[in-house]
Amino acid sequence: MKPDDGRGDAGETPEFNTLLDKSMEELRAKTMGHQAGWGLGKSNRWSLDQSRGDLLFTFDDGLVATCPAQIVASFDGADGSWLWAWANPSIGDSLKRDSLRVRDYGQQRGIARLTSAEWPCTEAEAWRMAALACKLCEAQGVYRGPAGTAFVFMTFEKVVLSGKS
Repeated sequence: MKPDDGRGDAGETPEFNTLLDKSMEELRAKTMGHQAGWGLGKSNRWSLDQSRGDLLFTFDDGLVATCPAQIVASFDGADGSWLWAWANPSIGDSLKRDSLRVRDYGQQRGIARLTSAEWPCTEAEAWRMAALACKLCEAQGVYRGPAGTAFVFMTFEKVVLSGKS
């Protein structure tokens, strides 16, 4: 019998769960700041320029918010699965930096959800993983972009506003 070291079967300690909770609290605060500051969630269009790594939000009044972004993972609501960007061959290496940092953190601590390419997931768990990436990578926020039945979770950096009419 294995001694009880306080770790779950997936290597998740109480400290790790506390980190996830704290990451969500911080992400909520950052999101509220972006919503009030430049209208995160109110744009009429979003896009990701994968060649440049820029996330763009376009608003009805002509305002464009642009920020460097990293793809963390995709969450498929139809089948309830999470796929880390580091394991997705359709994502360019330059957009995987934050997901690789999370994987490295998981490898150092033996946390299965951070080192398994794909796993069953709820939307709430998806947000917790994205919030963790935001915290570990010191990003400014997270955006969940719809893509068919899936959502692409991205961290983003400093937002630059332009083109307001």
